[in-house]
Amino acid sequence: MAQSEGRANESETVIVYATFPTVEAAKVAARRLVEARLVACVNLIPGMLAIYGWQGALHEDAEVVAIAKTTAARVPEVIATLKSGHPYENPAIVAVPIVGGSADYLAWVAACTRD
Repeated sequence: MAQSEGRANESETVIVYATFPTVEAAKVAARRLVEARLVACVNLIPGMLAIYGWQGALHEDAEVVAIAKTTAARVPEVIATLKSGHPYENPAIVAVPIVGGSADYLAWVAACTRD
């Protein structure tokens, strides 16, 4: 596994952060992830402003943040699913380990993402 996909313990709970240009695009991706049991839940946060450099120019765009809860074992499939059909050429998708939290909630995430 490539280090950029960063898996440690397969059962470790992680958050996958991604951005989208519209709420509708984010909803489509979120539904695909939840229906496939790749994630337990996705929170969509509209109204973010992104200021970034791309292809030699400075851009400023409204975006929607998607925060998905899953396990490290599911991260490669989550990334592949998010990339598939994503409207951006190079979408922001990162996985971040969770170092603690409600044991009941973390168990729910694990149960929702089991085969």
